[in-house]
Amino acid sequence: MNKPLVAVVILNYNGRNYLQQFLPSVIAGTYGHMRIIVADNGSTDDSVAFVKANFKEVELLLLAENYGFAGGYNRALANIEADYFVLLNSDVEVLPGWIEPVITLMEKNLQVAACQPKILSFHNKEQFEYAGAAGGWLDVLGYPFSRGRVFDDCEWDTHQFDDVTNIFWATGAALFIRANVFKEANGFYEFFFAHMEEIDLCWRLQNMGYQISYCPHSIVYHVGGGTLPKGNSRKVFLNFRNNLIMLQKNLPLSESLWKLPLRFGLDALFAWKNLLSGNSVAFMAVIKAHMAFIKWFIVLREKSTIERKPMKTLDGVYSGLIIWDYFIHKRKRFFEIVKKNL
Repeated sequence: MNKPLVAVVILNYNGRNYLQQFLPSVIAGTYGHMRIIVADNGSTDDSVAFVKANFKEVELLLLAENYGFAGGYNRALANIEADYFVLLNSDVEVLPGWIEPVITLMEKNLQVAACQPKILSFHNKEQFEYAGAAGGWLDVLGYPFSRGRVFDDCEWDTHQFDDVTNIFWATGAALFIRANVFKEANGFYEFFFAHMEEIDLCWRLQNMGYQISYCPHSIVYHVGGGTLPKGNSRKVFLNFRNNLIMLQKNLPLSESLWKLPLRFGLDALFAWKNLLSGNSVAFMAVIKAHMAFIKWFIVLREKSTIERKPMKTLDGVYSGLIIWDYFIHKRKRFFEIVKKNL
């Protein structure tokens, strides 16, 4: 029986140094039926020339401009034939056998549409990394967090998350997804540009009846913050705007009517806290995000065209409020918040 064809697609934007450092680990992979593709998102550095000169085994796909994470991947993957896509950040180091465990898991369970490996920090390989850690969850008001990472607290990897399990969302830093399902779901929502697009996609996939999984037997090491570093005003803006849009798109009307106003209020508290502590940049980023959401709601407002399957309970949803547990009860670890028996 032939192995499924896996296309590892690295979306690059001015990431020559990361490609030089991390592409060799991808090329050293042991999976026998694999394409490696660098999709260049309109870089202005010498990334393309560097790949052409140094990595003959890597395919290049050139995009006319920087379409962001969502638009860039949509355009690239529309031109790639494979059974599975692996969306891999350019700042990720992989181990030789990192692909096989995930493909084995997904081939055994055809309901799994997307999956992520264990994401550890490149700079401290015994600690989980911010972007995805051991699989993403969502709380009752749509705040994302991860097994192994709650807000800025990343846990040490003591094998507490070595179980194969279903999650709400898989990180875009190393996202395995069935090619036909990605196309069935119409890919990422391009208006997001970057941030929250993988959570929105995984939400839609669950509503379609699929599962999102975490595979601890595959481990990768992520630098993180390679495109927009933590605290960047653009990153704050995109996270707050896109999170509100994601809720409006995917929540039933009965829930969005009360959850969105409450989120506006909590976001405002965050903004004012930052202003009073001297961080006017974050304050303005949140205000601009709210204004952008209102403009989107008036001009482009749309709900997901995918209806939830009857009786489908979404995996990876915490019925509590993560900010209450974290800031009031001082619970910083995943299993202090979400009990193991859940």
